[in-house]
Amino acid sequence: MKSLTFFLANPFVEGFNEGGPFIMSLILICFLASIFFVVKSFINLKKDNHKFFKSLDLVKEFSLLAVVIGVFGSLIGLVEAFDSIEADGNVSLDIFSAGLKVSFLTIIFGTITFIIARIAIVILKMIHKDTSVISE
Repeated sequence: MKSLTFFLANPFVEGFNEGGPFIMSLILICFLASIFFVVKSFINLKKDNHKFFKSLDLVKEFSLLAVVIGVFGSLIGLVEAFDSIEADGNVSLDIFSAGLKVSFLTIIFGTITFIIARIAIVILKMIHKDTSVISE
């Protein structure tokens, strides 16, 4: 029971739910796909050059897609926030700032995905460069 309470009270889970489960799930799928193709690139590092670079390209595409989905989710959140402000008329600054915070959670998650994937790409390219120099 204690582990379930920790899981439900985890700030990452709360942020995931606050950011919108649908958009955040799409970004999570992009993150997992990026990690999958990083591992696949690492496996193909010394075996097949074509597969190595193809996997790296897929890492780039999925990480960039995560950022774009994050920006899209943020824009949707901002439009919803402004719609509620327009409907209510007078909204306190606390509610408005909370809405802005929630709208930026998707961009943060997408950007984290992008940064992790880019760091992995740089490391893989450095390793690939070192192994190609050694084999020549």
